[in-house]
Amino acid sequence: MLAVTGKLWSAYLILVLYIVAMAAVGVVTYKKSKSLDGFLLGERGMGGWMSAFAYGTTYFSAVVFIGYAGTYGMSLGLGAVWIGIANAVLGSLLAWLVLAKRTRNLSHRYNVSTMAELFEKRYNSRHIKLYVAIVIFIFLIPYSTSVYQGIGYLSEAVFGLDFVWCVVIMAVLVGIYLFVGGYFANAVSNFIQGIIMLIGVVVMIILMLKAPEVNGIEGLKKLIDSGYGFFPSGVADSGFWFDTPAAQLTFNLLLTSFGIWAVPQSVQKFFAIRNDRAVLQGSVISTFFALIVGGGAYFNGSFARLFYPEMPADSSNIIPNILLSNEMMSYAVLGLIFVLVLSASMSTLSSLALVSSSSVCVDIYRGYINKGATDKQVNILARTLCFVFVVISAVFAIFEVDAIVTLMSLSWGTLAGCFLGPYIYGLYWKRTNKAGAYASITATLVTTLVLIFVFGKVTGGETFGELLSFGLKKAAIIGVFCMAESMIVTPVASLIGEAIAKKKGKTLNVEAEPAPGKADAEEAAD
Repeated sequence: MLAVTGKLWSAYLILVLYIVAMAAVGVVTYKKSKSLDGFLLGERGMGGWMSAFAYGTTYFSAVVFIGYAGTYGMSLGLGAVWIGIANAVLGSLLAWLVLAKRTRNLSHRYNVSTMAELFEKRYNSRHIKLYVAIVIFIFLIPYSTSVYQGIGYLSEAVFGLDFVWCVVIMAVLVGIYLFVGGYFANAVSNFIQGIIMLIGVVVMIILMLKAPEVNGIEGLKKLIDSGYGFFPSGVADSGFWFDTPAAQLTFNLLLTSFGIWAVPQSVQKFFAIRNDRAVLQGSVISTFFALIVGGGAYFNGSFARLFYPEMPADSSNIIPNILLSNEMMSYAVLGLIFVLVLSASMSTLSSLALVSSSSVCVDIYRGYINKGATDKQVNILARTLCFVFVVISAVFAIFEVDAIVTLMSLSWGTLAGCFLGPYIYGLYWKRTNKAGAYASITATLVTTLVLIFVFGKVTGGETFGELLSFGLKKAAIIGVFCMAESMIVTPVASLIGEAIAKKKGKTLNVEAEPAPGKADAEEAAD
């Protein structure tokens, strides 16, 4: 039921101002993207604030605000807030403390600009770069698709704009400002978008608490009294332990908090940090950002049960419908909230496009197809591929390949499962080698495929389509299993590979030589 007051033009005005601002960012930052390093990493000169906001805005997209907040708010109630808190403590603070400094230093030492290149140098294996690049490109597409779907649903609700047109407009906008400005445009826009997200989340929470269905503290009491408090139930209607609300909370908390550790769009943010001081600053800022934005999004979604006594057939529209039914909402405020979700989506999309395009142009094109390609040639190709990537993802979104939460979980779980072990052990344990890295990636891909069909069968699937559909709905559980598997398989396979190599009189524990003078220069700069 539409209860929004005011004139629709005010929402359009806010949207137009936002689009103009993003276009201006692309034009202003063009000079910073002329070199390949500038286009992909902003010439590695990002300070703590810019890096933290880039990390945070990539972390939280429309998938969180529209998909996760509504879906898990309905099923978990106030318990969903624990996901946001864990994202801040484990996914931001701990991730920065454990990974940021070592990743930055290693990427500078080897003078690499992509995660695939980092693996190539760390494990002294040229072919692993191709393997990693292909996996990244394939599995970032469903994630990007889920982001488009999230913002598309909200645009239909707010502006009455057809889902397809919204997806097309956003794809063109992201493609253009990335094509022009590259990473620096992405970082500057992330900072602006981050501020919008912080303001928007606070406004959403205030309006949610003022809604008649919630009525402040009374809403909290209603949720707790009805069994949807901060500690979810351990009983499921299906009888399967993994369907209990407590299990859902645990798996999604682990997936979203530790998956961010190894997905390339977050890892490559550490490559661009200016110095160690910026690392420390960024760890604090990113934590507070995640606590407000992530925690606020889940807190807002936790009240969905007060608006819907039962889970709707399409959980993707829960949050948009709640916003439109709020009598306290005006079109001006709704326009701000729409820009909040659009900002979250565009920042994530631009990061995904940069990572995906770099995996093709640097790791595959220059690494295998045209080894003599100049920086200028690769730069032009990278700009073009950014645009191509957003178009491909938009096409998948338009055809509504699957639900946004499922796509997000599948992408994060698979990528994190492939890379978590090789990445973390590669930073801290010298005996980690390419045997462990190859084993982790391969095991994750096989395990993901097998478990999709196992869960599909267990939950009642009969035909191939049902097995696939039912199994994909357990993507969060599969992702967590694969991450744990990676942390076990990587060291075990590394030790086995090392033993086999020794018998043959060889060694696997050899890193590539650092770039000439690079390590010394970076240490002096710090």
